[in-house]
Amino acid sequence: MTTKELDNKYVLPTYARADVEFVSGKNARLFDVNGKEYIDFTSGIAVVSVGHGNERLSNALCAQIKNVVHMSNLYYIAPQARAAEKLVKASGYDMKCFFGNSGAEANEGAIKIARKYGEKDGQVKKYKIITLDHSFHGRTITTVKATGQESMHNYFGPFPDGFVYAKNIDEIESLVDDHTVAVMIELVQGEGGVQPQDKEKVQALAKFLKSKDILLIVDEVQTGVYRTGKFLASNLYEIEPDIVSLAKGVGGGVPVGVVMTTLKDIFGAGDHGSTFGGNYLSTTAVCEVMDILDEYVSSGNLEISMLFFDKALEKFYNAHKNIFTEKVGLGMMCGLRVKDADTLAKIINSARENGVMVLKAGRNTLRLLPPLTITKEEIDEGFKRLNIAVSGL
Repeated sequence: MTTKELDNKYVLPTYARADVEFVSGKNARLFDVNGKEYIDFTSGIAVVSVGHGNERLSNALCAQIKNVVHMSNLYYIAPQARAAEKLVKASGYDMKCFFGNSGAEANEGAIKIARKYGEKDGQVKKYKIITLDHSFHGRTITTVKATGQESMHNYFGPFPDGFVYAKNIDEIESLVDDHTVAVMIELVQGEGGVQPQDKEKVQALAKFLKSKDILLIVDEVQTGVYRTGKFLASNLYEIEPDIVSLAKGVGGGVPVGVVMTTLKDIFGAGDHGSTFGGNYLSTTAVCEVMDILDEYVSSGNLEISMLFFDKALEKFYNAHKNIFTEKVGLGMMCGLRVKDADTLAKIINSARENGVMVLKAGRNTLRLLPPLTITKEEIDEGFKRLNIAVSGL
């Protein structure tokens, strides 16, 4: 049986899969089972931060596999401790880390930290968490309820209570009450349409929350690990969150989720845990990815690539204003608003047929999330193919 036939027979149909099977890759180039080459402007939805087939990452993982792949968190794990140090130092914040396996798990950890913080003896229990409309925080029962998209709440209730949705940053302050413990936001909404928040409004919100002893949780699952140019979008916005969640690009393709917090003594033994989280293999990946990107950023190459990509995107946008209405995003978390959803679907299909991978976000946004290590040649080739893809639409 073919992979497609096996998938259709044995795998739950939770994804609207494109009829493509990839077998190899090199940086931003992918090759399918038929040998066709694609330029990848998706990086597995912001995951493959250091590119496909990265030799340094694969060598580090192979070396670790020959020794210990996994041991439980009942013992000290050297790469986990080193990974935590690298993440905290890169953030610039005085924090500690907990390692899980996904962005949803990282956000679950963030919510648990907030709820425990709100449990203060002799006082009103603080448990409500305000999130934004069009947000996305995960697929577990709790994080799907934290997600401010009503369509995602179908079928799966009853949900944990205590989540309140604000239409925008401006409305948050009016929704705060005696039971509010935290506000959870994405500084650039990814699934919600590549929508950056206003910097001054975010800074004002952070100041207000601090004055009210309300925690600020920043979901950096997609924006983190240099995706917007700084290690965290929080750094770019010049704020200091109480809790940060990371995943996607932090492991370069190996499943890793991390919650970081300034509340370094909030959890005691047994308050939280994960069997696989932070094991030898996953945190070896984090260490190597962080080392690769540290060198890439320090050399100035990340900034050069981001500027080159932005200029290429601007040129593409200006050439097709009959299709696109707005250019949005930060760093290598980019988007183009498309005039209608039907045209967006046609662009994604045509792009794939012409050998370039792109994504959808929200109802009408073409999303681009290339590997951070994408080269100028790969950028040029990708936009050359995109131009062909949209011609005639």
